Amino acid sequence: MNSRTSLWVSLTLFLVAFGADRLHKFVQIAVYGWKGGEYVPVTNFFDYVLVWNTGISYGLFATLPVLVLGLLMLVAIVALSVWWWQAKSSVLRAGLALCIGGAASNALDRWLYGGVADFFHFHYGPYSFYIFNLADAAITLGVIVLVLDFLGLGRPRHTPE
Repeated sequence: MNSRTSLWVSLTLFLVAFGADRLHKFVQIAVYGWKGGEYVPVTNFFDYVLVWNTGISYGLFATLPVLVLGLLMLVAIVALSVWWWQAKSSVLRAGLALCIGGAASNALDRWLYGGVADFFHFHYGPYSFYIFNLADAAITLGVIVLVLDFLGLGRPRHTPE
């Protein structure tokens, strides 16, 4: 894949990650009027809910001021964007685009609402696992793609001469 195509594919992935999460949150919050605490049991291990995460991942650093968390997210997004701009591998650029799209959407939540809207809750009996949103899923997929790039996916194999 040439550099120009790689650029457009990664920009599309960014827009899909960012746009899908924004659309989902808009529908739940603006259209359906969810405010937080809503709970729809789907299966015995999955619920559809709205929980506001005022921290970073897993609620870490929830006691930090919103401005500090916002600045941390901004620094991370800028660093990832610089890495994306300098990337030579189309696989690397795609993974970074997914991460940046998800992080940007969650950062916008923090700016608009003071916390990140999370909806998907997996649990088993009394054990509650991660509650996440589409942006988190995009970030996770992006990290998986970054690992695949690190392992050499998408690069030509060099055979000994």
